[in-house]
Amino acid sequence: MSELPQTRLWTMRLGFTLLVCVILFFHLLPLDTTPRRWVGPDLLLAFACAWSIRRPEYVPAIALALLFLLADLLLQRPPGLWALLALVACERLKNRARGLRDTGFAREWLTVCIVVAGVALAYRALLIITLVELPAFGLTLFETIMTMLFYPLVVAVTHGLMRVRKAMPGDMDGSGGRI
Repeated sequence: MSELPQTRLWTMRLGFTLLVCVILFFHLLPLDTTPRRWVGPDLLLAFACAWSIRRPEYVPAIALALLFLLADLLLQRPPGLWALLALVACERLKNRARGLRDTGFAREWLTVCIVVAGVALAYRALLIITLVELPAFGLTLFETIMTMLFYPLVVAVTHGLMRVRKAMPGDMDGSGGRI
């Protein structure tokens, strides 16, 4: 019986890693060779936030740090900056997960929107301070808003297809103990 929680834990951790790899794969595909005037949501951050709130034990900090750093390197962003900010955001959400477990989805969505906006603002501010060339403000704002708007869809996919639900009292955690 104790094998099941450990197997599920590592299966879900592997599943998150594969999800990140699939997102990065489709992000890197050269589907359009002309520069786009729009940008889509940051699905990597949205899924990381959703999993951090719903099952924090499925996304350990070291895995998040390495996966976000991989994304920084592949997407040619300043290495480690977005990874650090996203990791801090996800860890903050993990700390609030127990409190958000008993609230409705609107409260969770609002919390994630505030965190995503904070990450975007901090990232832009740090790029300004370090004198790195900035992406267009409109694109950054559009990406942030799209990430916020796509969060309910990400939660629906996470909950419905991937079976990552909020932990309830009496559920087993990663170490086999009760929550």
